[in-house]
Amino acid sequence: MRYSIIVPVYNRPDEVDELLQSLCEQTVKDFEVLIVEDGSVKPCKDVCDKYASILDLHYYAKENSGPGQSRNYGAERANGEYVIILDSDVVLPKGYLQAVEDELKQNPCEAFGGPDATHPSFTPIQKAISYSMTSFFTTGGIRGGKAKLDKFYPRSFNMGIRRDIYLQLGGFTKMRFGEDIDFSYRIVEAGYMPRLFPEAWVWHKRRTDFRKFFRQVYNSGIARINLEKRHPGTMKLVHLLPTVFTLGVIGLLLISLFWPLACVPILLYSLLLCIDSSIRNKSLWVGLLSIPAAFVQLMGYGFGFIESWWKRCVLKQDEFTAFEKNFYK
Repeated sequence: MRYSIIVPVYNRPDEVDELLQSLCEQTVKDFEVLIVEDGSVKPCKDVCDKYASILDLHYYAKENSGPGQSRNYGAERANGEYVIILDSDVVLPKGYLQAVEDELKQNPCEAFGGPDATHPSFTPIQKAISYSMTSFFTTGGIRGGKAKLDKFYPRSFNMGIRRDIYLQLGGFTKMRFGEDIDFSYRIVEAGYMPRLFPEAWVWHKRRTDFRKFFRQVYNSGIARINLEKRHPGTMKLVHLLPTVFTLGVIGLLLISLFWPLACVPILLYSLLLCIDSSIRNKSLWVGLLSIPAAFVQLMGYGFGFIESWWKRCVLKQDEFTAFEKNFYK
């Protein structure tokens, strides 16, 4: 078998339904699907049963342990030459697997990943959040775009690796946040170079409101310090920019209490985001929503980074006692 597609799931039966439907429409058929239910209160077993006669589908239910360990659970039971890791909130275009196959035939590699995009059916907030996570003006394009400030590392929403190498490296660690980047770093440290497959893109729903989005990016900021502790030298300038941005915005707002013109850089940046997103999404409303989405993305990450820096670098707490709360559930 060529591909084993592994999807960890926690309380998202509707999203799994959409993902499985998109897998039914793939032009390449040499694959199996492993759905790993990670202790869900709202399981997707009934949804999976709908597709049991259409797909080579394997459903597993286990106690909650987080997405990384659930992916490992699936990989240990997979049969494909390549393991493809997807998040449950993605939908695949019909040519996704064909794009992967074409890239591997043209230039074989051990690990790869692809970018994400917005679907026309996404809500305006989802489109704004997607813009904030992929725009050069917010993240530097490091999440799979062609224009980027850092080298490409696959993310768990769209990641592939040869199964033998996955098992050799031990898969995902028990990191609470950033486990996918940790795995990508370990792939590179083992001598393999992940490649970006630009045509193997997915529709990625991400979070559906700003509160959930803030929690996600806050955890990403926490993860960056932990990743640097595990992989010294991996922190780049682009990883520090959200924290610099956060401190800069706070500083400008404080100064504006005495000198209102201090807000001008914030207003100009907001205008830039609005214009760029409005053009990309062909919607002024999405452009306007992209302003708070970008500030949530950058400042949420910045606040998480600052907390992690304080606990890990100043107070010298270890990775797990610094953040004892279980964020999986």
